[in-house]
Amino acid sequence: MNIAHNYKKWFIISVLVITLGLVFAIVNGVNLGIDFTGGTMIQFDLGKEVPLDEVKTELDSFDLDEEVIHAGEGNHEVIIRTKKSLSNDIRLEISEKMENKFEGVFLGASQFSPSVGDEIQEKALVAMLLAAIGMLAYITFRFEVLFGLSAIIALIHDVLILLAVYSIFSIPMNSSFIAAILTIVGYSINDTIVVFDRIRENVKRMKRKDSFEIASISIDQTILRSIFTSLTTLIVIGSLFVYGTPAVREFATPLLAGVLAGTYSSIFIASPVWAILKTNKG
Repeated sequence: MNIAHNYKKWFIISVLVITLGLVFAIVNGVNLGIDFTGGTMIQFDLGKEVPLDEVKTELDSFDLDEEVIHAGEGNHEVIIRTKKSLSNDIRLEISEKMENKFEGVFLGASQFSPSVGDEIQEKALVAMLLAAIGMLAYITFRFEVLFGLSAIIALIHDVLILLAVYSIFSIPMNSSFIAAILTIVGYSINDTIVVFDRIRENVKRMKRKDSFEIASISIDQTILRSIFTSLTTLIVIGSLFVYGTPAVREFATPLLAGVLAGTYSSIFIASPVWAILKTNKG
């Protein structure tokens, strides 16, 4: 397959997805969770598994625009999260209503200020920046600077695709989103390095071929390995998504999208970008 030669097709697909995500973000806004916006979280032990719709029905009168998830062993606990900062009186009313309706036990409440969200965003950006610098230095040392730049561009692509998915499907962005991004960055770069390692070997053996031919041949030689590795990872994450608790699903959702984006970028983005940079340098 001439994957590297057909780079325009792969780039167009990525640009379309990212652009669609940007349109959704502008029109509908980004669905930031309380970890970023601030708000209130209240937790109850109901002693049994209660359908979330029933809990939400009891909360309708408070107009919280809440998110309710199960937690604890046997899904006996529920966590109510809202972006609104609730007073002690409102929290007491909610507690009394839950106790009267479901005979639940109040476990605790937490208040999040927007400043906490700003701090999380700042630390997340710093962590991603340090990770990118470290990866660029490592790949440059192990290979050459063009490989490093190509890998960083592929990582930026993965993050943008993940942001687009969150915008399109209006998935709440919480602290699990940041953890997933950092996990995906590490996973994606590992997959990309496998292809780059084969490119480096083929450059030495195929001196008469141009960069695009070498990239395409190297991708053909490693594509099955990349697909099978990603497939086994997706099976595990998919199991967590299907059978896990809502809290686990929050972490599994960005991982599913990220692994797919990372696999795509390591095959269809990183190597063609290297070929373009190498050709222009020549």
